[in-house]
Amino acid sequence: MPTIRHFLTHVKKYGNNHKIIYTLSLMMLFWCIYDGIITFITPIYIVQSGMSGTLMGIIVGTSSIAGALFDFIACRIFKNMFFRRVFLIMFGICLFYPLYLYEAKSFWAFIIGMAVWGVYYDLKNFGIFDIVGRFTKPAEHSSSFGVIQVFVNLGYLLSPIIAGFIVGEMVDWKPFFVSWIFLLVSGIFLIMLFFLTRQQKNSVPMACNENCKRINFLNEIHLWKKIGHLILPVLLLTLLLNLIDAFFWTVGPILAESFEGMHQFAGFFMTAYSLPTLLVGWFVGSITTKYGKKKTAMLSLLIGSLILSSLYFFQGPLQIIGVIFLASIFISLSWPAINGVYADYISETEKLENEINGLEDFFTNVGYVIGPMIAGILVDLIGNTLTFSVLGIFVAVCAFVLLLVTPKKIQIKV
Repeated sequence: MPTIRHFLTHVKKYGNNHKIIYTLSLMMLFWCIYDGIITFITPIYIVQSGMSGTLMGIIVGTSSIAGALFDFIACRIFKNMFFRRVFLIMFGICLFYPLYLYEAKSFWAFIIGMAVWGVYYDLKNFGIFDIVGRFTKPAEHSSSFGVIQVFVNLGYLLSPIIAGFIVGEMVDWKPFFVSWIFLLVSGIFLIMLFFLTRQQKNSVPMACNENCKRINFLNEIHLWKKIGHLILPVLLLTLLLNLIDAFFWTVGPILAESFEGMHQFAGFFMTAYSLPTLLVGWFVGSITTKYGKKKTAMLSLLIGSLILSSLYFFQGPLQIIGVIFLASIFISLSWPAINGVYADYISETEKLENEINGLEDFFTNVGYVIGPMIAGILVDLIGNTLTFSVLGIFVAVCAFVLLLVTPKKIQIKV
């Protein structure tokens, strides 16, 4: 997961040559604050509207299903996912979405809302891919995506703090209105982006349909099965990491808003979870060099999950935030370590890049679909705090088993 260190290195290397990427990054910063505020208040608002934790989890989980379906359909319908068109559609949806969500009251109205959420989130990804492909050289793609991801992470780091200060005893119109303000600022950078890109000659677009080339479906399933069997421990670790992330963004805001007398500081709960992702890049490289990427990912996930499992024994808000921050430091180490493992596999077998990326995306989506649903059920059964302790115990056991059974060296031969 890219960090501030990556951004500074990129600026030093490319300087003013990447004005488009920097403008896009600033646009995404404010867009992610908009989306992060919506993300923070959504589970609270759904429960506030009379839904149980179980129904809330089902509703939130459908957003990933809708996004995955749209991803599949869009790659086959749109011949050229040109970023200007994509971003205009995305911003148009985002402009009306808070109003729709605010007026939604029934189960099916929220389901439709989550489907729209999944669609506009996917449009964001399509737009980013296209603009990076058009205006940066292939050798600069990886670093450019890393810079954008730094600003995305920063946006989702700041958004819970802002939302926490706005949301009081209940969610009213204020957080929806404030999210619009950040969307407006993001729109200003979008206009600047359009202006900059009209002045610069573009390269070959990295359109969605290029990654959706027509292949034999049965052959693809066969490849997925063979590769998936070989790298299953790594894929399961990806599933666990995204399961944790889904739990936090589903139950975290509800737990944070339950802090008595500290509603304005509720956002710091999610910030304590998100902040380490921007910090670990300074030292994760030295750790993976010494212990290896897979071992670092599994061992750090194990330690972080054990810390998370102790959350039930802490009652004060500041204590809970401290435990979350400490657990997240270790869990955050797993993300760049496991991403490095995938990068190694792709560099060793470039012809299987689409299959490896496809499997990673599939297990990521599974985590974001089942995560909110399981979290919602557990909240109804055992409460907010104990839900995180149970999650910590489950992930710790899984990480320990993976640590024991995962081969030191995994070679992909198909």
